[in-house]
Amino acid sequence: MTQPTTLRPREPGNGAGLRPDAPVRDQGLPDGSGHGGQTAVPCWFMRGGTSRGPFFRAGDLPAATGERDAVLLAVMGSPDPRQIDGLGGAHPLTSKAGIVDRSGREGIDLEFLFCQLQPDGDTVDTTPNCGNMLAAVVPFAIESGLLEASGDTTTARVLTLNTGLTADITVRTPIGGDGRRFVAYGGATRIDGVPGTAAPVTIGFLDTAGSVCASLLPTGKQLDRVEVPGIGPVDVTCIDNGQPLVIVEAAALGRTGYESAAELNADDELKARVEDLRLTCGELMGLGDVTAKNYPKMTLVAPPAHGGTISTRSFIPRVCHESIGVLAAVTAATACVLEGSVAHRVAALTAPEGAPAPGSGPDAVPGADDVEITVSVEHPAGEFSVQLGLDPADRTRVTKSALLRTARLIMAGSAMVPDSVPRPRPHGSPQEAPAPAGLPRTGTASPEKDEKEQR
Repeated sequence: MTQPTTLRPREPGNGAGLRPDAPVRDQGLPDGSGHGGQTAVPCWFMRGGTSRGPFFRAGDLPAATGERDAVLLAVMGSPDPRQIDGLGGAHPLTSKAGIVDRSGREGIDLEFLFCQLQPDGDTVDTTPNCGNMLAAVVPFAIESGLLEASGDTTTARVLTLNTGLTADITVRTPIGGDGRRFVAYGGATRIDGVPGTAAPVTIGFLDTAGSVCASLLPTGKQLDRVEVPGIGPVDVTCIDNGQPLVIVEAAALGRTGYESAAELNADDELKARVEDLRLTCGELMGLGDVTAKNYPKMTLVAPPAHGGTISTRSFIPRVCHESIGVLAAVTAATACVLEGSVAHRVAALTAPEGAPAPGSGPDAVPGADDVEITVSVEHPAGEFSVQLGLDPADRTRVTKSALLRTARLIMAGSAMVPDSVPRPRPHGSPQEAPAPAGLPRTGTASPEKDEKEQR
């Protein structure tokens, strides 16, 4: 049985174990004197699922949003398509960062702020979710001293500040030869899109419907027929069960849905159609003008080709994903069980043992246990299995979702911020700028998040 989470005592200042009365650069960490005037910022470089990026303790970064973003851009090497002067990998999937802090909220252990950067962009987007980077939060928290391992497995409840999404995340934490517990990274779990095997990270999402949009189905319908200039009428499903998605049959756009990511990324005609459709559906979903936003993502679907439930090609939002994002997979899987949706049309659903297929058959007795079904979402690199819990009285209503990911610590040390960026003032610095009123210490103001937290 999983032991209760043990949090290290919260101390004022700029991170676990650091003196609260002095900035990070005075804690025995390298300062500008030995690194050509650069500033060292403690950093743990993590892979989470099929994404990777630097993770920071909130207290080691400036509290002011502008100063914080300047540090992140410098660390990643943006804006530059190659990100040659930073840690970024010249692709949206490897141009991400995470900021983590202990939480003072009841029932929450850790707070996570996901930061999406673009290789050639000069902004930091903190409005979307990232389920892959989420997989690295608990390992990072243990490695960085924010969280103490408490048993053979350690579970922490994590709040994603971007959208208010909450998840219970469990990692293996065996006892080492020195008698102390540590995060185990080695194991037999394999996820498509990552070579080799690793220890499992179990993520159980508690409430994902309407993560950014107002509800699971922001248009109120399982299917909408939209008129797009130059394309004509197209049937779509607009849905948000952790990630705002527009789901469309690949055949409706003149493609099979089995093309490789490279083929789709080279298909300028298709990408233009997909973007036109995204802009139209963004308005339909109540998201306004999404030209400069990273959502909604676009998912092309087709009947499964390799024994799964459905085949997908996911655009994030203008580049085809080499696999599929965690929350995009959860949302696409959810669409599969919604009778009348675009995904349901092409999905090959298998009924749970002793139960009719989702979206068909008589309702079960209210109050009975949830019906569990596994949806296998095929993607360019393989497949992604999502376990859904369905309300027995209404098998089109998803009550929970769970999945396995893996994570690994790649590097721990300090990221060097060049002297061209104003020297970072961590939260513990006497000269720090106060966070905007009413916002969490690691948070960023956004109308979407404020509305979500009030719901």
